Amino acid sequence: MVRIGKKEKNGALYKAILTLKTEEECYAFFQDLCTVSELRAMEQRFEVAELLSQGMIYNDILERTGASSATISRVNRSLSYGAGGYEIAFERTREQ
Repeated sequence: MVRIGKKEKNGALYKAILTLKTEEECYAFFQDLCTVSELRAMEQRFEVAELLSQGMIYNDILERTGASSATISRVNRSLSYGAGGYEIAFERTREQ
């Protein structure tokens, strides 16, 4: 899996995200930053990741979310071989 190299990413974006304090601030920021289709795609991938981590099978996820099998597979690869970002987010949201 290809990872974004340190020289390739813009740290300012990630630092800006970390300054957001409320869900409303996040909504406003991401609505300004992303198109509606980009936001929906990210929301769908996150939902797919949650369902995969709960053990749901591909066909049920496809039916529930409308995600393509390619998207489900890509998210599954990220869960298995990615940088661990989904797991951090899941753990921290469970703590809240």
